[in-house]
Amino acid sequence: MLDVCLPGTGGMMPLPERWLSCCWIEYQGKALLVDCGEGTQIALKKAGCKLSRLDILLVTHFHADHIAGLPGLLLTLGNHDKKTPLLIVGPQHLEAVVSSLMIIAPALPYPVELIELKNGTEGLLEDDELSVSYLPLEHGIPCFGYRVSLRRKPVFNPEKAGQLGVPKNLFKTLHAGTPVRLDDGRQIEPRMVLDGERRPLSVTYITDSVPTAPMADFARDSDLLVCEGMYGETEMRDKMEEKGHMVFADSARLASMAGAGRLWLTHFSPAMKDPETYIGNARAVFRNTEIGYDGIKTTL
Repeated sequence: MLDVCLPGTGGMMPLPERWLSCCWIEYQGKALLVDCGEGTQIALKKAGCKLSRLDILLVTHFHADHIAGLPGLLLTLGNHDKKTPLLIVGPQHLEAVVSSLMIIAPALPYPVELIELKNGTEGLLEDDELSVSYLPLEHGIPCFGYRVSLRRKPVFNPEKAGQLGVPKNLFKTLHAGTPVRLDDGRQIEPRMVLDGERRPLSVTYITDSVPTAPMADFARDSDLLVCEGMYGETEMRDKMEEKGHMVFADSARLASMAGAGRLWLTHFSPAMKDPETYIGNARAVFRNTEIGYDGIKTTL
């Protein structure tokens, strides 16, 4: 399972009723966070995110509403007795930016590790279960979108296991991919009781960019696409293109082209007080669109 939450959904500056955009993704007691603008640690607490589980921070770009909350977040993690490393990933010059911000958070009880991304599309992090990839966006400064995918175990067939005489207490071991030996000496391989692979669960996060051709392939078949909608009015598109942003209809078109399962809109302009007013502009293009709000959650 992947647990996904948007603790904040605002752009440019935090508001009393809307924290700055970020995305929390948790799996099996571990979590990663995309972006940390001012006050992100408060937004995380209000949303019920367990900070002790945070291992990875993915930074999209170095505008203040996406990175200025880093010192507060680092200090808050320390106050939650974090001892394990925090990996921070972001565009080139990440080391210089993080070092500057850490001047006011110099003594942490855990190590901070950094990965600077280059202008390419490739896998970033990968283990037996989780993979993270990135895509360069167009926003006037280096900016990246991220895709997080969780591999799922093949389908376990209890009927096949029963026909082979496998006791139920060994089902979990076989499903995990480990052979078992029965009391009669036979060795049962996982492939003998499995029914094939399932596609990974995927969340794609794209913000602060004009639409680009590679986006649809990058987000292809995502279970959830989280994408910015700076303004709801389609009439704002020309102005948003000048500033490197998307309107609701742009994000909906991307979700449709990518074949995404669901679309959450986020990163709303402070001037847009009620994004729900414009939901029709998105659903006319992609029906399964939802307006993100601070604390929205789902489990994939």
